[in-house]
Amino acid sequence: MKQFDLTRDYHSYANSHEVKVTHFDLALAISFERKNLSGYVNLTIEHQEARLAKQLILDTRDLTIERIENSEGQALSYQLAQADEILGSRLTIDLIADDAAVKIYYQTSPEAEGLQWLTPAQTSGKKLPYLFSQSQPINARSWIPLQDSPKARVTFNANITAPTGLRVVMSAENNADVELNGAFTFRMTEAIPTHLLAIACGDLAFQAIGSRSGVYTEPSMLTACAKEFEDTEQMIEIAESLLGPYRWGRYDMIVLPPSFPFGGMENPRLAFMTPTLIAGDKSLVSTVAHELAHSWTGNLVSNATWRDLWLNEGFTTYFTNRIVEAVYGKEMAELEVVLEYGRLLEEFKTMPVEKQTVTANVQEEDPNNAFDRFTYDKASMFVHDLERRLGRSDFDQFLVTYVQHFSFKAITTEDFIAYAKQTLLVDHKDKISEAELLEWIHGVGMPNWFVAPTSSSLDKVVTSQQQWLAEGSADNFQASNWSVHHWQYFLTTLPESLTQQQLQDLDNHFNLTQSKNAEIAFAWFTVAIRNNYQKVLPAVASYLQSIGRGKFVRPLYKSLNDAGLTELAKEIYQVARSGYHPSIVGMLDKIVKL
Repeated sequence: MKQFDLTRDYHSYANSHEVKVTHFDLALAISFERKNLSGYVNLTIEHQEARLAKQLILDTRDLTIERIENSEGQALSYQLAQADEILGSRLTIDLIADDAAVKIYYQTSPEAEGLQWLTPAQTSGKKLPYLFSQSQPINARSWIPLQDSPKARVTFNANITAPTGLRVVMSAENNADVELNGAFTFRMTEAIPTHLLAIACGDLAFQAIGSRSGVYTEPSMLTACAKEFEDTEQMIEIAESLLGPYRWGRYDMIVLPPSFPFGGMENPRLAFMTPTLIAGDKSLVSTVAHELAHSWTGNLVSNATWRDLWLNEGFTTYFTNRIVEAVYGKEMAELEVVLEYGRLLEEFKTMPVEKQTVTANVQEEDPNNAFDRFTYDKASMFVHDLERRLGRSDFDQFLVTYVQHFSFKAITTEDFIAYAKQTLLVDHKDKISEAELLEWIHGVGMPNWFVAPTSSSLDKVVTSQQQWLAEGSADNFQASNWSVHHWQYFLTTLPESLTQQQLQDLDNHFNLTQSKNAEIAFAWFTVAIRNNYQKVLPAVASYLQSIGRGKFVRPLYKSLNDAGLTELAKEIYQVARSGYHPSIVGMLDKIVKL
């Protein structure tokens, strides 16, 4: 087995051990006509060794470099290497003596993987165009040349120009009252990992939902979004009571167009959210809690490499559950943990055994492959197990000191283990051993002592499901008080094979094919497709052509292929492809095999 340097980020060319970018000043113009950003970035650099570095090595992808200067205005020579399919192009800049800044004039490509350009027709308002970014995991390099690594924290200032009448927002200090005259300034004074750099531009309105929280979105959606997220301020207070003060000033959100490829993205001061969360009943707002939780575990304490993603997502998924429990009650929290474990069990069926660890061993792979159920849900089960062993009070104290100790730092799995040996395994040696800790982190499968989560709230679902399977009719089905979580459990635990009559019966009674809840619709479509329920296919096509969230679209295209509906999958995809975010188009191309 190949040995890797576990302190190295294999997804960055940067020579940050020799010279580090600590701050940048960005000046860019947004052009919807050319579908690009153009201008310059001025990088402040610090030499890390007594012997001055002769070169600065940066990450780029599909950027046109026009010229590079030092702080004296002297031209610097540079080399832009041939692009690697995953990493993009290495930009090597020859430094002069003790250069403290490097100014790069450049343009992005219309196909930049980290940017999506929407026509007016692809927006809710249908009148103005829209731009938004997605930098995670390594797409910041497609719109800014920099040291694009989670361990490369930076502060920044930005001056952005845009067409008059459009609003620009960034993962920085935003002014909701600014005049929409085409000129916007931003400042981020806390050092953030580069994958949290974010920008959006469009017909955006703002509504405050608390003293330090609010939501941006298109005007037609603003009232619904503000209502759905009205508990955010309470979530912030709960989170602070668990992990200490919120360190980022404001926690605003932007609800993006449906093509946003994720449920949410934890960009500091401006979390990005999918409109599929707007269910009208707050049933899906745990994603808001998740992105908020990242403000501590992920944004304050960060993964140093994409192998260490579990340190972000495992602790955050656990922490999300604690916020949900405090705001919405123990039943909802229990249901969400059961569903998490169910998703994990499904991924066990397809994930090679050697990959069933919380560490994502993707050093030679696309870092997008790190985002699986093991870095999220298996890691979350590990954190839940720590709480169970230590007791909630002692575990909460460990969490607080852990976050305080590593605030504004990027850490590896080995850093966490070393810290746990000095704290957890000393203070609680009677409750957890080093072998048990390492089994969770490096072991495959689940530890033999693990007890699967349960919820008595699901008893009624199990009873109804058994009764329906036995009787063949939903006439006596008591589901009027079911939440989305109950429906998800019911649908995801159905037998693999169902008859057309059974599917028709469910659909007739509960109109599942026309469900407006994105989670319920997805779970139902998955069941229907694998059982060749033809009635659902027009709704599936409409769903795939109106939603770009990877969690939904990737599995549904795969389901269509697995069911032998490959030509239909291609037909749907050819219509929908232009509306998907560039960051997932490559993955979908492989699934649909265009």
